[in-house]
Amino acid sequence: MTIANEIGLKIPRILLPKSSLEMQKWAVIACDQFTAEPEYWQAVENIVGDAPSTYHMILPEVYLDTPEEENRIKRTHLVMQNYLESGVFEPLEGFIYVRRTYKGQTRRGLMVCLDLQHYDYTQGAQTLIRATEGTIIDRLPPRIRIRKQAPLECPHILVLFDDPQETVFGPLDAALHQFTQLYDFELMLGSGHLQGYAVSDDQTQASIIQALQALIVPETFAAKYDLPPGAHQPLLFAMGDGNHSLATAKAIWEELKPSVSPDHPARYALVEIENVHDPALTFEPIHRLLFDVKADILQEMRADWGDRLVVKTMDSPEALFSAVDSAAGNGHPIGMLSPDGLKLIKILDPQDNLPVGTLQKFLDAFLEHGGAEKIDYVHGTEVLLDKGLQSNNAGFYVPGMDKSDLFKTVIMDGALPRKTFSMGEAKEKRFYMECRRIQSV
Repeated sequence: MTIANEIGLKIPRILLPKSSLEMQKWAVIACDQFTAEPEYWQAVENIVGDAPSTYHMILPEVYLDTPEEENRIKRTHLVMQNYLESGVFEPLEGFIYVRRTYKGQTRRGLMVCLDLQHYDYTQGAQTLIRATEGTIIDRLPPRIRIRKQAPLECPHILVLFDDPQETVFGPLDAALHQFTQLYDFELMLGSGHLQGYAVSDDQTQASIIQALQALIVPETFAAKYDLPPGAHQPLLFAMGDGNHSLATAKAIWEELKPSVSPDHPARYALVEIENVHDPALTFEPIHRLLFDVKADILQEMRADWGDRLVVKTMDSPEALFSAVDSAAGNGHPIGMLSPDGLKLIKILDPQDNLPVGTLQKFLDAFLEHGGAEKIDYVHGTEVLLDKGLQSNNAGFYVPGMDKSDLFKTVIMDGALPRKTFSMGEAKEKRFYMECRRIQSV
């Protein structure tokens, strides 16, 4: 396999489901989606049944901390081994160019292996591959239990690179007719269409690697972000989705590293890389939901922020959301939804850069002191309205961030507050499709 060490990339050996399988049943959405909607996952189970499917190889996070968790983890390992032994897969050496169409727009990505030696999720990291949000160490153990014993990885990880001139994917689009199509099918439950093309010839692979290398030439890198030459180490890949999944892979590799060979498969992680400038890639805010609220939230906010807290009652959800999105000037605007009504909250002279950071610090402390039983992170306003207005619940609507600011913000300030942005809506998240061995044969 070709290893481009200077950019932390390796050409993978991918395992794809045989074309005779029902692809619509095989591919399911990322496990960390629809965590407040168990009915979605029940619909997935009804569609899949006993057919070969990535559903049987994952733990949907809706089942975390439930009686089902342990049995489902054990089942994932058994199913993976069974699929390997029963001939479900066929191997492919090379990249896969992925095209995901949703609501008339096509988002493009490339399946590659990233070298975990070049990745660090800690605050202030200067590695080629970096986290874009704070990593919650407490969220790693369930993922570690799954991956540590798993013979396969089946990733939903999306990693971004910053290529405004389309030097990486532009040539692939122009040559698309030359590539062998690997899959082409409609995804379940209204999530659009998925296509994949083999990129296996040496010349095209070399061109991709060269285009990525050119993005971090020191002079080019410094000029792009208006940085003093040599002041910052190059950042090539920034996490988009799946931050905790990649952090899990890193944690396991660090544990294994002293006792295995340097080229052990666990050193690498299969991911999809995407250009942050892709017109079909949108950044959506991630809203907050509190369940079983036990304390007066506004009273606690006043105790925390004092005179810096301004509260205004709003007449409708539409007016509330619009006021948050269009707010200007000093202060961080946040929309609050609860059975007591709709409130536009503004925190003056904030200490954090983003409203989501200001809110998250408050919610962390509120939960730590028993103010609510549980927090969830949701995409879109439908679930926020449905759950936030229910008895003993509360929802918080936060404004989004401009995706063009991501790389410079991470370079200058480090990781953003956790759950700052989502790449698109829940239904357009990555579906599990490709697999790869992560244990030595």
